[in-house]
Amino acid sequence: MSLKETEEVNKVLHFLEQIGIVVIEKELGQTFLPGLDLGPNCIFIDYNTLIYPGDILHEAGHLAVTASVERKLIGTDEISVDWPTQGEEMAAILWSFAASKYLNLPLDFVFHPDGYKNDADWLISNFNSENYIGLPILEWMGLCLGNERSAKEGKPAFPVMLKWMRD
Repeated sequence: MSLKETEEVNKVLHFLEQIGIVVIEKELGQTFLPGLDLGPNCIFIDYNTLIYPGDILHEAGHLAVTASVERKLIGTDEISVDWPTQGEEMAAILWSFAASKYLNLPLDFVFHPDGYKNDADWLISNFNSENYIGLPILEWMGLCLGNERSAKEGKPAFPVMLKWMRD
């Protein structure tokens, strides 16, 4: 069975389609993450070179937490050389955690041992302890609520998302 046919990848692809992230299958050369690249409002996937399918969710997180006016510039020379910022990187990590929980995927599907600068276990441990490093950024983006605002507004707290895409 190819990666494209696995239950986990099918869940991810269906979810991304539902929230408006376009996935384009195409042959890719060498990329930062094997088999994945980002373009304007889309993710490019080369299933022949993809090693970690959970990275699809992390890359989708980058698209989701980028302001809509900048999202269309991703993968072009017009995107800021500082993109993604460290804050956007943390937001993408938290977003992919929330997506994993929403899709009922094991956390090591996204946070695999060969990613996250060897801090995958540390991230999983923190997230399982509800220590959501960088959560104020994701809340500021309007995508979720921390415990305090959640209680005040009577809405569910992170990892439940209010919406999946930043305006």
